[in-house]
Amino acid sequence: MPEKTIDHAVTARSLYGAATDPTHAGVLSFMRRKYTKDLDGVDAVVWGIPFDAATSNRPGARFGPQAIRRASAIFDNDPQYPFQRDLFADMATIDYGDCLLDYGNHAETPATIEREAAKVLRSGAYLLTLGGDHFVTYPVLKAHVALHGPLALVHFDAHQDTWPDAGGRIDHGSFVGRAAREGLIDAERSIQIGVRTHAPEDCGIRIVYGHEVEEMRTGEIAETIVRHVGSHPAYLTFDIDCLDPAFAPGTGTPVAGGPSSAKILSVLSKLGALHVAGSDVVEVAPAYDHADMTAIAGSTIAMYMLGLRAEWLAERRG
Repeated sequence: MPEKTIDHAVTARSLYGAATDPTHAGVLSFMRRKYTKDLDGVDAVVWGIPFDAATSNRPGARFGPQAIRRASAIFDNDPQYPFQRDLFADMATIDYGDCLLDYGNHAETPATIEREAAKVLRSGAYLLTLGGDHFVTYPVLKAHVALHGPLALVHFDAHQDTWPDAGGRIDHGSFVGRAAREGLIDAERSIQIGVRTHAPEDCGIRIVYGHEVEEMRTGEIAETIVRHVGSHPAYLTFDIDCLDPAFAPGTGTPVAGGPSSAKILSVLSKLGALHVAGSDVVEVAPAYDHADMTAIAGSTIAMYMLGLRAEWLAERRG
């Protein structure tokens, strides 16, 4: 097999194009992208934040980035469905590794995450984050807002995450409320999809509840999102518990009655009209998973996010 290579994540000579590693072997970066901290000439960055000290129920999402990377090996570098392209043919993409956090000093965690995210964003690269619990979105969002200004939040989740927070809490259930109060998000342009729990306030954010998602066709859901956000730059955050536990059991706060992975992936594929400034996939907790099904769903969602970005770049580069 003279044309084959292995351990592309460390041996790659180019940031473009597909790898040829066997799906069952090789260094497990996200989709076999080169592991590097060099941001020169990079279009898109994937990194992990292995943090779960903000969970209110089952911990374990600190292992989410590892699980998502492992599951992404199933993408065998053919043109990726449904994008019909090698996502990396014209989009230089790296795996930036994980954010280094002091597990004994959580007070420093938000600033550490924000600082590292800001470093990536200053390079001009698109940032896709693998969580970690949903608190990590807050400091990552702050770094994006410092660059772009207030963003529309496109939030797939079973929970609103708007619980009371007087400030300073490290809590995965209050980051949306805090972001709204601090003006990080444009609440009138923000939307939550799949919510099937109650919280004390909605912060003026449009909610598409779980039962509505069940009754709507995927095109209707996508059209609702695109119409509501409009041309405003958006941040796309996906809590894996948006999916029904039948499709994503490996998460900290599962809620029955959610959509299938097939339905939500179809919705994501139709969001090409959005200007997505950054994105994340969070709350994958592999200790509660079965046969890697949650990690596979999470890695596929992350791949779709890169696919949308590849199409967005291709359109603007002509």
